[in-house]
Amino acid sequence: MKQGLSLRVSQHLALTPQLQQSIRLLQLSTLELSQEVEQMLDENPFLERTAEEAAREEFGLDTADAPVPRDDAGEGEAELAPSAVSTASTSSDTTTSTPDSDGPAAEIAEREPDWEGDGTVDMAPDDSEWGSDAPARQNNLGDDERADATELARSQESLQSFLHRQALSLRLNENDCAALRFLIESLNDDGYLEDSLPALASGLAGDDNDQFDDLVHHFQVALGLLQSLEPAGVGARDLGECLSIQLKALASEDETEAEALIRKTAIAICKQPMELLARRDFKRLATLTRTNEDLVRSALQIIARLEPKPGRRFVDVERNIVIPDVIVTKTGRGTNVKFRVMLNPEVMPRLRVHDIYAGALKSHKGEGSQALSQRLQEARWFIKNIQQRFDTILRVSNAIVERQKSYFVHGELAMRPLVLREIADELGLHESTISRVTTAKYMATPFGTVELKYFFGSALGTETGGNASSTAVRALIKQFVSSESIKKPLSDSQISEMLKEQGIECARRTVAKYREALRIAPANLRKAL
Repeated sequence: MKQGLSLRVSQHLALTPQLQQSIRLLQLSTLELSQEVEQMLDENPFLERTAEEAAREEFGLDTADAPVPRDDAGEGEAELAPSAVSTASTSSDTTTSTPDSDGPAAEIAEREPDWEGDGTVDMAPDDSEWGSDAPARQNNLGDDERADATELARSQESLQSFLHRQALSLRLNENDCAALRFLIESLNDDGYLEDSLPALASGLAGDDNDQFDDLVHHFQVALGLLQSLEPAGVGARDLGECLSIQLKALASEDETEAEALIRKTAIAICKQPMELLARRDFKRLATLTRTNEDLVRSALQIIARLEPKPGRRFVDVERNIVIPDVIVTKTGRGTNVKFRVMLNPEVMPRLRVHDIYAGALKSHKGEGSQALSQRLQEARWFIKNIQQRFDTILRVSNAIVERQKSYFVHGELAMRPLVLREIADELGLHESTISRVTTAKYMATPFGTVELKYFFGSALGTETGGNASSTAVRALIKQFVSSESIKKPLSDSQISEMLKEQGIECARRTVAKYREALRIAPANLRKAL
């Protein structure tokens, strides 16, 4: 075989560190981005928060070349507050750089940075290393004005603390008091005592039979006291016992004989298998409780008003308050109605490169300067990638509002079918980029705050040859169910026929899938008691 030398030109995609960071920041939620910013501020000395708007010249952008917000922003245009954002795209037709598109950032990334003593930079670094400059988007709220939502959510009293406070008013001996405290600490989040009394006593007494019997006795006394505390039903071992405790607590001196009979019937029903109660098997329950069906129906009405999880309101759940990334406001009336899209300034971090440290690094070329230079490049790229993240969100939001204009006028019943590919083709991005942008990002609309993914839905055929959005079909199903007769609820087949009357082809199985997604119970469980 003859050996030879040849040249071949080929292209390949290289995920540089800055591109990897850009993709990662794009898919983060608002809460995750806030955590990422805090971590970067702790690790990188060149990055700092700023309470004021960062001057564009600090990052090498000429003020004359900066996009100017327009006062006549019309339909589908983005409008950013100059006091909240140091640089941003102000209309839907402004070109924005994303990981999957070319734009001004691609041109910026081809030039080397040239830091001067005055803290300015001559736009930007090679793509092969950390570095760029980009004005930081800013928040119009100071740190002192921000409320810690997590701390507010955690400020409520726990179930155990609530019960311990009630136990202080009981006059108990030392052993019974200790047993009661132990049972309170053994409750789960729903207020149930999952372990039996012998099991709890065995874990403390071990092989000592005398101590075991003594502990069981004290636990039995403590259990009776625990079940007498508020909320009613706490300390139950199962659902039936929980409901029975609440029914006994309903007894009062002015209770009539008929009310007492219904309450006693309800207690008898709670001692039966819960499957019969879930299925609302009136005949079987009437037979087991030796009553009639009318009395069983009245008893079930009382049971339906009880709380199956007494500790529910005390559960210490970390509440993540949904803060919209994009705000859509309505302007005009009638045929002149328009929608203005703007980024929420509250979610934009106010960051900038520390000028003093950057100037000191330029004048110092000693040992370790290379590592510090890399940190400086990293800080600048982090600011740029955050800006790019919000620019991409804004572009996608504008495209969504433009295509789903009917939703913003008439609500979810007017939602159009929309898939990721349509937005990707319109903006010149990849579908994966649209998927990252629309996940865990929220938009404040005239009809409430919804996730960007909410606007995407598959299409169902209609008799006229058009398409109906699955979101609109789900809204229609919800409307049918809300207006149905409580004594004769609609079955999935009936809902399917009603949709066909509206010109929408939707099979019974599809109706069942949408109904379950809406968390609507089947027809037999929606039937009035």
